[in-house]
Amino acid sequence: MDFVAKRMFFTKGVGVHDHRLSSFELALRDAGIASLNLVRVSSIFPPHCKILTKAEGVKRLKHGQIAFAIMADISTNEPNRLIAASIGVARPRDATLYGYLSEHHSYGETAKKAGDFAEDLAAEMLGSTLGIEVDPNLAWHEKENVYKASGMIIETKNFTQSAEGNKDGKWTTVVACAILLIDS
Repeated sequence: MDFVAKRMFFTKGVGVHDHRLSSFELALRDAGIASLNLVRVSSIFPPHCKILTKAEGVKRLKHGQIAFAIMADISTNEPNRLIAASIGVARPRDATLYGYLSEHHSYGETAKKAGDFAEDLAAEMLGSTLGIEVDPNLAWHEKENVYKASGMIIETKNFTQSAEGNKDGKWTTVVACAILLIDS
């Protein structure tokens, strides 16, 4: 069996409950992936991999299926505490090469800040693999311009979920995931 994913999709969700594990389960339900046996893997975007919409990806899944996931998640039971989970993506122009996905989860960051960080991290990993030298002290939008101007990186983006901790102190969990689809 070839374990190189041919397709993937991105999803995200939020869950709130009295118990931390239940809030995680509800976040997975919100993301549409609670019925899967998720196996966390590291963060390579496979060559020739096609990105599907969440709706297209979920249709290809079976309850109980083992699914490989790049996942960021974080929980809090502190009222109003800001949390964020993000997956960053950087794909090379040459589809025969691999790209990168990054996972980032944080307290106190907006979805924009967390998403920019995850996207920057994925682009930095891909850029260094491709030999693109960028000053790490530049702001993300400046680095993004250098990466895209190189002509070697076709796309960077992020999928981010943020939330504020429940005002009554219930557990709040956010997840962001890339689900890799094998043989689909």
